Amino acid sequence: MNSWLRRGVAALLTAVLLFGCVGCDSDDGLQTVRVCEVTHSIFYAPQYAAIALGFFEEEGIQVELSNGQGADAVMAAVLSGNMDIGFAGPEASIYVYNEGKEDYTQVFAQITRRDGSFLVGREADDNFTWDKVKGKVVLPGRKGGVPYMALEHVLRKNGVDPAADTTLDNSVQFSMMTAAFTGGTGDYVTAFEPTASMLQQEGKGYIVASVGEAAGDIPYTAYFAKKSYIEGNNDLIQRFTDAVYKGQQWVATHTAEEIAEAVAEHFPDTEMDLLVQSVKSYQSIDAWNTDPVMSEESFNRLQSVMTEAGELTQIADYGKVVNNTFAEKAMG
Repeated sequence: MNSWLRRGVAALLTAVLLFGCVGCDSDDGLQTVRVCEVTHSIFYAPQYAAIALGFFEEEGIQVELSNGQGADAVMAAVLSGNMDIGFAGPEASIYVYNEGKEDYTQVFAQITRRDGSFLVGREADDNFTWDKVKGKVVLPGRKGGVPYMALEHVLRKNGVDPAADTTLDNSVQFSMMTAAFTGGTGDYVTAFEPTASMLQQEGKGYIVASVGEAAGDIPYTAYFAKKSYIEGNNDLIQRFTDAVYKGQQWVATHTAEEIAEAVAEHFPDTEMDLLVQSVKSYQSIDAWNTDPVMSEESFNRLQSVMTEAGELTQIADYGKVVNNTFAEKAMG
């Protein structure tokens, strides 16, 4: 077991106490599906829209959503059986497959096609260029995760050596990065929406760049489950994917204001104007897939980024790790 998954198992010891009901059906006859998301962000608007607008209920499903705060913890929860479906970066499934686990996880529906984090600095900078991080400290997230690797990829593309020219401080836990930054740690921090816009609104930080826009298309967040779970629950996975596709199509055809209003119940502590701004930020970088299929080209691009980052020494088999059967049927 590599260090990446060991961290997840440690996180799982806490997560098991928080994730609630195991395998329960709801009182109204809906089939409960336990989903663990990597973090809670407007970045996943298609998912929240599908829940709020009743698309899952139309498919006979009640989603029981939990926040894993990191892909390693999400994967550990799925592998242990404490969660049915994971929602995190596809890199998690690649790591597990390459470890030779017999009952590895398969990705069956992709949601986001670009990095959803924004680089936040301590001062406004309308003329930001990536070379400005030279000699600075950046809080980038967990090493081995897509946010970290996507940032490294962007830095290299812009002539910045992540190891020699800047300090990527990954000692701060993902869930504590914003607090650490506002407390004085680092010169820059990567943050998802609505957190990034909230920092700017409060004058505690300023968005200077989009990592996703700079990195280009990379399969970023997707649903996955153990191969045995998928094989034993084909009908459920299909209905789940159908609901996801409805959410993607709805988001693709509605305004930022309409999307923000639809998902607002999932962000009760966030002002509506901030939600609208956050949605617009993701619309502007074309962050969301309009269908749940993960292409082989994009999967290989992710593995190239992982290899470049020194996190991957063995290329995973696309046909094994990605199962597009349900996504293609949903579209048909």
